[in-house]
Amino acid sequence: MSDTDRAERSPAELEDELNAAVRGEKDSAPPESSLIDDLTALADDGKTLFEAEIGFQKTRLAFAANRSKTAVLSGLMAIGFLHLALIALVVGAVIGLTPCLTAFGATTVVVGALLLGALAFLSRARGSARDIGEAFDKSSGETDD
Repeated sequence: MSDTDRAERSPAELEDELNAAVRGEKDSAPPESSLIDDLTALADDGKTLFEAEIGFQKTRLAFAANRSKTAVLSGLMAIGFLHLALIALVVGAVIGLTPCLTAFGATTVVVGALLLGALAFLSRARGSARDIGEAFDKSSGETDD
């Protein structure tokens, strides 16, 4: 019986047919599929899922690469603008101190301040590098028995 035939029947007739199937009076069970067919379908579904996952990961990787490229370029541009701002600050400091200390004195003060700042950051970087070296030093965390 097709679905169109069932649609034309009344709900009471459909309920009677369902009750008869439940009692086992009618053989309305779907044709049984074999285990081989089920395993083949499962393998096909697995292959389809695998291909979809590979496609998704490729798309996600392409998206991440594109966004990473944009992030790196934007970061480099920000560093460039920061560098220009610091140059302007140094020039402004020299110009601002010139009336008080003369041009040579203002330049000396600004360069000395920049060198002290560089020395402070170099000392900090050296301490961090030493901490990293100690973390990977084989003798620092082990005891010889």
